Amino acid sequence: MVANNGTLSDALRFCDNMTVAPMDLMEGDVGGDEYEKLLTRGFMLNWKAEDCSVCERSGGRCGFEWSSYHFRCLCRDRPHWFLCFITWFIPRLFAAFSVVGFAIFVILVAGYIWRSALSKLMVWRKKENYHNVENFLNSCGTLAPKRYSYSDIKKITNSFLVKLGQGGYGCVYKGKLSNGSHVAVKVLNESKGGEEFINEVASISRTSHVNVVTLLGFCFEGHKKALIYEFMPHGSLEKFIYKESSLTDHQFGWERLSQIAVGIARGLEYLHRGCNTRILHFDIKPHNILLDEDFCPKISDFGLAKLCPRKQSIVSMLNARGTVGYIAPEVFCRNFGGVSHKSDVYSYGMMVLEMVGGRNKIKPEVDGSTEMYFPDWIYNQLELDEVGAHNGIASEAENEMARKMVIVSLWCIQTVPSSRPSMTRVVEMLEGSIQSLQIPPKPVLSSPPRSGEDSSAIESSSMSIL
Repeated sequence: MVANNGTLSDALRFCDNMTVAPMDLMEGDVGGDEYEKLLTRGFMLNWKAEDCSVCERSGGRCGFEWSSYHFRCLCRDRPHWFLCFITWFIPRLFAAFSVVGFAIFVILVAGYIWRSALSKLMVWRKKENYHNVENFLNSCGTLAPKRYSYSDIKKITNSFLVKLGQGGYGCVYKGKLSNGSHVAVKVLNESKGGEEFINEVASISRTSHVNVVTLLGFCFEGHKKALIYEFMPHGSLEKFIYKESSLTDHQFGWERLSQIAVGIARGLEYLHRGCNTRILHFDIKPHNILLDEDFCPKISDFGLAKLCPRKQSIVSMLNARGTVGYIAPEVFCRNFGGVSHKSDVYSYGMMVLEMVGGRNKIKPEVDGSTEMYFPDWIYNQLELDEVGAHNGIASEAENEMARKMVIVSLWCIQTVPSSRPSMTRVVEMLEGSIQSLQIPPKPVLSSPPRSGEDSSAIESSSMSIL
C-alpha cells in the first residue's frame, strides 16, 4: 500500500521485485499511465486459468508456472512428479501414523490399567490368603503345632544344606531341632496358595497314629511357608518296590511287603473312621508312603486332603485331584458315582497292585507287541493261579501272601464305589485266611491294546493334576 502523501516512485524504491500484471480498464477509469491514481482508488485484477476439473480427474493438480506465466496441469504430464508425490503422500502418511499412534496409545493405556488392576487383585488375594491362614491358625488354638519363624527354619536346616527330595509342592530338607531330633522340613513353593498349607496343618494336626506321619511344627511368614515332620530315614516306599532300584540290598520280602500293605490300610482306616472329622487323603501312592527306621509305613503329604463330618458319605469337589494312575473313576467323572472315602480305597488298591507287580517291574506282553491293562492281566493270572510265577515266590506261604494282596486289591479297584470294601474290611481281609476270600468281579475299566511305541503312557503315572 502507498501512503497518501507518497508517490509511486517512492513506493518502488522499497520493492526488490516487481512484475507488471495486465489489466483491463473499465469505462470511466483513469488512463493506464496514471498508476498512482489507479493504485490509490483500487482496481479489479482479472486473470484467466485453465479448467482444472479435467486435470484433477486425471490425478493431476493445477499450478502456475512462472516461466511462461501460464497455469499447467502438474503431475499429469509429470513435469513436477516429485512435488506431486510429496503433496499426495505426506498427508496420507501423517494420517496413517496418527491412527497407528492413537491405537498404540490406547493399547498402552489399557495395558497399564489392566496390569494395575491385576496387580491389585494379586495383592488382595495374597492378603486374603494370609488372613485366611492366620484365622485358621488362631482357630486351632492349643491344638496347632509349634510355630517357627523363617530364621528358625534356616537354622534347623543349616541354610537348606541337605535336600531330601523335590516335588510340585516344593522341596524337602533334612534338619535338626535344638533337642537333637532329626526332622524333615518341607518348604512350600511361593506359588502355592494357602489351601495346601491349611489342608496339611488341619489334617495332620488332628491325627495321632503310628501309620500317619507326625507334624512337629510349621512356619508361616507371608509367602514363606514350611512344615516340619518327623524324619523318615528310609524315605518313600517308591524306592523299594522295583528291582531296578539302586537299593536292591533292601529289596523287600513278601512278608515285609504284606506288613507294609496292612500298615497303610490301618492308617487309612484311622483317617476314615478314627478321627472326629473324617479325613480323605486323595493322593495315596508309593511316593507318599514314608518308612521309618523299622520300615513301618506312614502316610504323608496331605496337601490334597479334604475334611468332612464322619456321618457324611459324599463330598463335593469341583476339580479332580490326585495322581494319574491312582485316581478313582468317580473323581474325574461323576457318572461313576459320588466322591467319598471309597476314592481312597481305589487308590490304595492300585498302589498295592503296583507293590505286587513292581517287585519284578512286570510288563505283561500279549503276542509280543501289545501291552494289556495291568489289572486285567493280573486278574487273568489270578484265575490261572499263576500270580507267584512272575514274582520269585519260593514258598506256599509267600504265594498265599501275594495272592491275598492281589484279591484284596482287585476288590478295592471295583469301578462302582459301593462295590469296594471299607478300609476296615480291607484290614480284616489282609489279616484273615485266604480261604475266606472270594475272587472279585473283573474290573470294568481297561485300556485298549497299545503298540510298544506309546507304552510309556502307563509308565508316566506320577504326574500330579489338580
